[in-house]
Amino acid sequence: MSDNVRVGAIPSLPLALAPLLLTVALLMTQFFVFGDFTPHIPLACGILICAFFARLRGIAWTRMEASMLKVIKLGLPAILILLAVGMLIGTWILAGTVPTLIYYGINLVSPGWFLVATCLISSLISLAVGTSWGTVGTVGLALMGIGHGLGIPVYLTAGALVSGAFFGDKMSPLSDTTNLTPAVCETDLWTHIKSMMATTVPAMTLALLAYAWLGSGYADQLIDVGGIDALRRTLAEHFTLSWITLIPPVVVISLSMARFPPFPTIFGGAALGGVIAILLQGSDVQAVFDVMQNGYVADTGSAAMDTLLSKGGAMSMTWVVTLTLFALGFTGMLEAYGTIDAIMLHLAKLMRGASAWC
Repeated sequence: MSDNVRVGAIPSLPLALAPLLLTVALLMTQFFVFGDFTPHIPLACGILICAFFARLRGIAWTRMEASMLKVIKLGLPAILILLAVGMLIGTWILAGTVPTLIYYGINLVSPGWFLVATCLISSLISLAVGTSWGTVGTVGLALMGIGHGLGIPVYLTAGALVSGAFFGDKMSPLSDTTNLTPAVCETDLWTHIKSMMATTVPAMTLALLAYAWLGSGYADQLIDVGGIDALRRTLAEHFTLSWITLIPPVVVISLSMARFPPFPTIFGGAALGGVIAILLQGSDVQAVFDVMQNGYVADTGSAAMDTLLSKGGAMSMTWVVTLTLFALGFTGMLEAYGTIDAIMLHLAKLMRGASAWC
């Protein structure tokens, strides 16, 4: 079948949606029938399904591959940032940055306002750094530890943390996805951020009100002083806690506010954490490299603390990175087949029809 046969034509909407719907069916089967919430293989199968439909339309594989690579290229900066975030999380734990934040943060926040403070702190850090993953994996770990010490349920702390981190990430001019979207849509960054404010700011306001109401129920919470002392004692025994450990986040936030590119900023923060781990915590270069690759593995004798601090490493991001690659490849195949053009054409017709009635 020739590559120029019907290539320029947009498929009908049912045919355009067929590979997309079949892939969604595979995802639902994976999630709800097999009970496996890893979408990688269904997305890979979706690429094959798109290729089959595209070939029926006379589209050669070289054209499909070019479309996939074009879309994947747009996502490469985000992938690099994710890998740097994994390394940053590992070295900041090894350097004592996260343990220091937990140690001193427990006494700074009252139970009644902890959820609101968590949401605001995570949103400001994410806004400055430009990554929700970096916020959740570093400051977020500290906030989870503080919430545990204050007796706040883990699910409420996690909800407030993620809400703030995602808000800051969406609004940050340094965010990978915030830069990726206007690049794909061929608009400028600040117009995109301004357009998102109409929905994200009211949502954030409602979230803060909700966390203020939920947090008021813990205002009279009896703090487990013994548990907090045990937590602080465990941290002090296994890490050298000092203001020096806070240098990496200060540097990263400062560079971010100065609008340095996200990847070198985050990777530089990871490297600085490694240097402090060597100078202050007594680690060696091999240990730093291992943590940057495989993450930090805590062995404090406290199961809760070990679970909290065993995080990070570039390898911890492989699940997300591979998912991103499959998703971007699938999007490129849909674009090559004509699904996206068909949907946009149909929506344009609906909008013109609706405007005719106004």
